[in-house]
Amino acid sequence: MNQDFLASSMAQARQRTLGVLDLIRAVDQVRGSHGAGAVVALYDCWVEHNGDDPLLYAVLFNLSVTLSDCGEIERAVQCLERALEINPDFTPASINLGRLLERKGGAEAAVRQWAAAVDRLAAVTGTAISHKITALNQIARVMEDAGQDDAAENMLRQSLDLTPDQPEALQHFIALRQRQCEWPVLTPWDRVSHKTLVSGMSPLSMGAYADDPVLHLAAAWNYNRRDVGLPGDGLIRSYWAAREGAPGGRLRIGYLSSDLREHAVGYLCAELFELHDKAAVEVFAYYTGIPGSDPLKERFQNAVDHWIDVTGLSDAEAARRIADDGIHILVDLNGYTRDGRTKLVALRPAPVIVNWLGYPGTTGSPYHHYIIADDWIIPEGDEVFYSEKVLRLPCYQPNDRKRAVAAIAPTRAEMGLPDDAMVYCCFNGLHKVNRFTFQRWLDILRRVPGSVLWLMSGTEGAQTRLREAAVQGGIDPQRLVFAGKLANPHHLARYPLADLFLDTSPYGAHTTASDALWMGVPMLTLSGRSFASRVCGSLVRAAGLPDLVCTSAQEYVDRAVALGREPSRLAAYRQRLSEHGALFDMDTLVRRLEQLYRQMWDEFQAGTLPRPDLRNLETYMEIGTELDFDAIDPLNGHDPVAWWRDRLAIRHQLRPIPADARLWNGGTEE
Repeated sequence: MNQDFLASSMAQARQRTLGVLDLIRAVDQVRGSHGAGAVVALYDCWVEHNGDDPLLYAVLFNLSVTLSDCGEIERAVQCLERALEINPDFTPASINLGRLLERKGGAEAAVRQWAAAVDRLAAVTGTAISHKITALNQIARVMEDAGQDDAAENMLRQSLDLTPDQPEALQHFIALRQRQCEWPVLTPWDRVSHKTLVSGMSPLSMGAYADDPVLHLAAAWNYNRRDVGLPGDGLIRSYWAAREGAPGGRLRIGYLSSDLREHAVGYLCAELFELHDKAAVEVFAYYTGIPGSDPLKERFQNAVDHWIDVTGLSDAEAARRIADDGIHILVDLNGYTRDGRTKLVALRPAPVIVNWLGYPGTTGSPYHHYIIADDWIIPEGDEVFYSEKVLRLPCYQPNDRKRAVAAIAPTRAEMGLPDDAMVYCCFNGLHKVNRFTFQRWLDILRRVPGSVLWLMSGTEGAQTRLREAAVQGGIDPQRLVFAGKLANPHHLARYPLADLFLDTSPYGAHTTASDALWMGVPMLTLSGRSFASRVCGSLVRAAGLPDLVCTSAQEYVDRAVALGREPSRLAAYRQRLSEHGALFDMDTLVRRLEQLYRQMWDEFQAGTLPRPDLRNLETYMEIGTELDFDAIDPLNGHDPVAWWRDRLAIRHQLRPIPADARLWNGGTEE
């Protein structure tokens, strides 16, 4: 390919002898030989001299795509607007125009564009339905980002009504209902079944829906199989770090995360990076998050040996970079959370891969070898509910003892709280509040006259629903006080205004628990069976308050009532917290963590790297869709082991299930 081809194509465009199909073929060749700039020039030439061509709108669409890729957003918008003037029913142009308008900061204009496209799609054709679904999902995404959850949910419901099998739409639909405190969360309708909703739920939403470690494992496996899928090109087949490497040398530890910044995970582990023994480990941070800088991100950058921003790299490029850096152990600090790069992890960029901290549960993946927990979060005997090998720290969660706290604390009056009443608080996100937790809170308020419940604010719809639920429960809605969002130092400074933190279940406080305990606020938590429901119990125990960890719903309510009626008893708990117990012993945690890394590497060198057990999980997932945790209190009345063994036995009679090491022995008596 040479300059003559481009010149020849331009000449044909001017002479109106270059048809649209020939133009497309020429563009493909010019793109490879001359780049995007030459493609734009060729398109411009063709458009200038072929303005009456019936397919001009399609050429303008293609030109807009190239302009957008080149960063020429304004010109790309103009091309799409012109294309739609020619052919108003050309829906791909409407969808792309909405995306570009949003990119320019015009979310409202984008939504109007997509809504107009939806209104024009009256014909019932496969293509029209596909375009309508895309437009509805785009509107929902923008509405959700803008905090307009009701509108976003409505768009997703319409989309799912057209095509129920949309994993991403299902995940967002359910997450929106949880965030809005819409109970029951799962509401099947004629086009979308309960089974579809359960099987489409994201692992994070499942953590707030069910306290069932078996279902969590099956759901994580299902998500990994369906949403992550098989790795694409770039699978790493060899490693710089061979087994015969010197066992006494420094381990190269890579931390993969989008959250090494002002984020809940970042607030936890900043000091961890600063305390690593540089004689034992060489620390690499692979950042996959949003651009920009903040003081916490700068701390991470200063603490590590190597900071590598791989956000702009493809999964294959990032995986190759990690492998080329010779990483021995890659620690996935995201798991199945927002901006996680699980498809990158699936390419096996390091010999040993660890699931820790960001995602509270098992990944059910074939490539995460270890999960880090502690003896409370995963008690002895519960290892069978995790696909990874379980290794334990003294306390699972690191903490930053250097967290910034505003110098001036607010008063109760400034926060809308009564000066002379018992103040219960819960600063967990409202998506963690289910109807059973809220009923327990109403019972506590009912039995402790004058007390108030201080909650983190949510959308106006969520707050309205909670107030209405309080009224239905016989509680004055004014006894619910919502705390607005504040910068973290000011958020921490207001914690001591509360007397007692009431945890949610089954998805409890994690970073929020560390914040409360660091600020001297006692916490009452209810530990269930699953990982997410036991983290807070681990933290409260490590902080020296084991008697505030409850194991039944009734104990939780009664303990909260007793402390509310005699708040003077809380002084002893505050005194214990002021001593900053094992929870904040970061030096011990880091040394123990480094020992775990050495154990992992020794097992790899010995050829005993654990292999994830994924047997029968398709069957477990199929059976698990029968569970309805909107009807069953996850923490009161569901024995997961007995339930699963009973259902497995029934299924085995209908279709034999091979034995596994988890709950099923192949149908024989134990």
